[in-house]
Amino acid sequence: MSVSRIDGRACDELRPIALDLDYLSHPVASVLISCGGTKVLTAASFEDKVPPWMKSQKVPGGWVTCEYGMLPASTGERSKREASAGKQGGRTVEIQRLIGRSLRMTVDLLGLGERTVYLDCDVLDADGGTRCAGITGAALALAVGCRRMYREAEKGNPFRELVAAVSVGVIDGVPMLDLCYDEDHRAEVDMNVVMTESGQLVEVQGTAEGKPFSRSRLHELLDLAESGLKRIFAMQREALERIP
Repeated sequence: MSVSRIDGRACDELRPIALDLDYLSHPVASVLISCGGTKVLTAASFEDKVPPWMKSQKVPGGWVTCEYGMLPASTGERSKREASAGKQGGRTVEIQRLIGRSLRMTVDLLGLGERTVYLDCDVLDADGGTRCAGITGAALALAVGCRRMYREAEKGNPFRELVAAVSVGVIDGVPMLDLCYDEDHRAEVDMNVVMTESGQLVEVQGTAEGKPFSRSRLHELLDLAESGLKRIFAMQREALERIP
């Protein structure tokens, strides 16, 4: 993969990633994740009760949920706050459901006890891949939060394994890893891959533009995504080791 990209990266190269732990002082855990020009502030907050539907249906254990949003000035053209419109947009709802689903894969919900974990993902600066950055940063925040909240629990830490996400795509016939906005905007195939640290797929969101793509191309993109995710898991793990 020697084709040069808009930012000079190789086709199988991730954007520079930074994980700034405990960026906020109030939540149990927080992570500011930077992936190139994309910056997402994630936080994990724990509440000692579960949603009413779990109570009414007598569902045991706890729950993990997500709220996602983009600051008005996080994109090239200022976007209106959704609160001022009185409702969330379809894109926002879809992304926060994706993040919630992904993060529920990382914990033993029974082991949480009657607790709800709220994961907040606020996009400060957007240059493509905000949902992937949100999943990756929130997973680390959840891991740190669980370690702190269940340090002395008899049944141990309910956090099972890390999860992360990355985008892949095809541009001018060439598969590329971790697309920035300009690349995503002109991609012939655009895909987001969510995977656990043990290599299990959580979600694959793939779309073709202009013409369909083959199953062999799908496998090629999944392999490319997995190669990038292994590097991201190593970064998450290294960050976790800094937490006492």
